[in-house]
Amino acid sequence: MEWKRLCGTRTSLKYINLLSGSAILAFGLYHVHSFSGVTEGGVLGLTLLLHHWFRISPAVSGFILNFICYILGMKVLGKKFIAYSIISGSAFSIFYAIFEQFDPLWPNLVDYPLLAAVVGAMFVGVGVGLCVRAGGAPGGDDALAMSLAKITKKEIQWVYLVSDLIVLILSLSYIPVQRLIYSLLTVVLSGQIIGIMQKIKVKRMLQSGR
Repeated sequence: MEWKRLCGTRTSLKYINLLSGSAILAFGLYHVHSFSGVTEGGVLGLTLLLHHWFRISPAVSGFILNFICYILGMKVLGKKFIAYSIISGSAFSIFYAIFEQFDPLWPNLVDYPLLAAVVGAMFVGVGVGLCVRAGGAPGGDDALAMSLAKITKKEIQWVYLVSDLIVLILSLSYIPVQRLIYSLLTVVLSGQIIGIMQKIKVKRMLQSGR
């Protein structure tokens, strides 16, 4: 009975992490990134790029791009990872669409790019970190990076770096070079926060909650 209760608690915690992480990410991406001009790399940055170029809502483009990445990475990542990723990716799109219906709840940081970079990285790092700890990802970056790493035989960290740089370079079409430097800071800082989030032990959290 104790083992079943523990398994049930861990499963519930996974879903809580997936949903709360997606909500935090959507909040930060909408209230900080979309208004400040500080962008992200990978799929998240690409959604902002498409929003600027074609006025496509990240709620729509994010869902489509993530779905494509999940399909490409299914053989590499396994069905469970894909299932969790689809849950978090869908939740992100829903939360973002909800936030779009209301006036911004966060101060506009367009005149404070350094602060926007740090705050934005915190939202992205914590949001994605919660989802990754649960076994999924709200963005298809992980699925795409692992697939490309296997195909090209390159280490995955270099695949991440190249994909982020490509998106950031394309973002020069609407973001000044000076501001793009802050975007690079966001990419590096959010990656470090995600790494820290992954090191938090679920077992320790469960024990502390007794």
